[in-house]
Amino acid sequence: MAVKKPAKRDSKDPMSPPDHPSATPQPGQTDLRSIGRLFPYLWEFRGRVLLALALLIGAKLAAVMVPLVLKEIIDALDKSRADLVLPLALIIAYGLLRFASTTFADLRDVVFGKVTQRAMRRVSMAVFEHLHALSLRFHLERQTGGITRDIERGTKAISSLVGFLLFRITPTVLEILMVAAILFVKLDWIFGLITLVTLAAYIGFTVTITDWRTQFVRRANTLDSEAYGRAIDSLLNYETVKYFGNERYEAARYDTSLAEWERVALQSQRSLGLLNAAQAGTIAVGVTLMVLRAANGVVEGTLTLGDLVMVNAFLLQMFQPLSFLGVMYREIKQSMTDVERMFTLLHRPKEIEDAPDARPLDVLGGEVTFEHVSFAYNADRPILHDVSFTVPAGKTVAAVGASGAGKSTLARLLFRFYDVSLSPGSLPEGERDEDSLREAHIIEGSIRIDGQDIRHVRQDSLRAAIGVVPQDTVLFNDSIYYNIAYGRPDATRDEVIAAARAAHILDFIVSLPQGWDTVVGERGLKLSGGEKQRVAIARTLLKNPAILILDEATSALDTKTEKAIQAELLEIARSRTSLIIAHRLSTVVEADEILVMDAGRIVERGRHPELLAKEGVYAHMWALQQQAEEENA
Repeated sequence: MAVKKPAKRDSKDPMSPPDHPSATPQPGQTDLRSIGRLFPYLWEFRGRVLLALALLIGAKLAAVMVPLVLKEIIDALDKSRADLVLPLALIIAYGLLRFASTTFADLRDVVFGKVTQRAMRRVSMAVFEHLHALSLRFHLERQTGGITRDIERGTKAISSLVGFLLFRITPTVLEILMVAAILFVKLDWIFGLITLVTLAAYIGFTVTITDWRTQFVRRANTLDSEAYGRAIDSLLNYETVKYFGNERYEAARYDTSLAEWERVALQSQRSLGLLNAAQAGTIAVGVTLMVLRAANGVVEGTLTLGDLVMVNAFLLQMFQPLSFLGVMYREIKQSMTDVERMFTLLHRPKEIEDAPDARPLDVLGGEVTFEHVSFAYNADRPILHDVSFTVPAGKTVAAVGASGAGKSTLARLLFRFYDVSLSPGSLPEGERDEDSLREAHIIEGSIRIDGQDIRHVRQDSLRAAIGVVPQDTVLFNDSIYYNIAYGRPDATRDEVIAAARAAHILDFIVSLPQGWDTVVGERGLKLSGGEKQRVAIARTLLKNPAILILDEATSALDTKTEKAIQAELLEIARSRTSLIIAHRLSTVVEADEILVMDAGRIVERGRHPELLAKEGVYAHMWALQQQAEEENA
């Protein structure tokens, strides 16, 4: 299959997808994009958002009024006045304003809490569902630990981003502008100018230094994800590590990642010290100039003692939150990066999507037809070549051959793990280059069930009609009952027990101390290979599909158990359309047709006696396996 090479894409194209699911977005691309992507999730509760903003403004108005009332109290208590009286009304107003500023802020958090928590929940669900919708290729290439870390940080970043941006930065800037206006009106323009210049210098230093040091923070987080993913991968492969005695090797690899993270984290910490020094110096200069001018006004008689107290109160009120601006800005930048990394997963192309006019699969008899199917996982590595065959309704067809012959690929294509007829035009814009096509799954021909092209039916209906018993069985870290009932979660307990009995695992289950409640461990590691395989067979039988795929389904079983289950599987297969993928030929001798595959092609086909009579590839494989069984016996 020749693939035309389109013009190579500009590597700096911002629409280019990342090379890895958890790749770091380019600096400067994340800020507005992250906020814009969060907005629909927040605006769902627009009433709460508007009420929270109203409370925010009310809290800041009350906070700004506090120094003004305090000035009036000080001036009223000035002992130089002969008519000194207790300003009771002002003192009560002072207390009420203090109470209002704090209470409005607390009410704002209460009102907005549901908005943030619901946004976190909805985004997490969207990412979770999207990950399940991505193609098998993505999940074969993913690094589970790194993705888990990205989702965890991204979800937490939503709360941080909204909290800092909406309830810290915005009210602080609003308060400073209000204070500058009050000082300009009540005192003179120089006070307002000093306030704004100090604010501008402070923000300038903060943004410049923080942008410079963000590279260290971003790199540290990337290394943190890599180290976390490496640790998870090592723990998931605990037995392999032990088999080869590579504990020190794994520890050394992990420590290498941690050492690089330590180096970058130290750079981040040193740059933070520089940022704090610049901020402290800016605030010190601004505060000194303001107090100096106010004190000079009191001495000259142009300002009262209350004015001096008011200026000092405003300075404390303004610059105290400003001292955290660097931390807030850095957290906002990092939160935007984390949110963007999570949204990168959410917006990764699915590859396998239902057509707009897709209909549910209408299973009549379950006839499966492959018509001139050619397939390649990569464009330069073809797997199947012009494969055509039919599995009649209610019949059993087996595919046999050496490893790598393309047998399991038939099952993956039928289950639509990989889509058909992927051409350059069907790729998302920005991915139609040579590299993307090299990663794409190129397939020609069609696959039909009861005459319906599987490209034109809904994936959920297609997969509901097909049951698969894979060669490599992976179980959930839950009870045996849960893992079998997973085949049909709404099944009754009697139906689950019947499926276990049919898979010849019921006696084993009831013999366990905890019976059906026995937890199988992560990936089912507490069970033997044969026990896991029988659980997989039981849950597929419980699903009761119209089409059955057995992909080396008994490969992990001993000979005695294999023969017992094989008889049951053959009995079940007679009532439905079955495709058996097998390496052991003794398991397919009863098949209605056997396809012998070699290098992605069907080289022989027929029933067992016919293929033996041909004395070809199948007969040679049969002779070798018989000889091996005799030697083992």
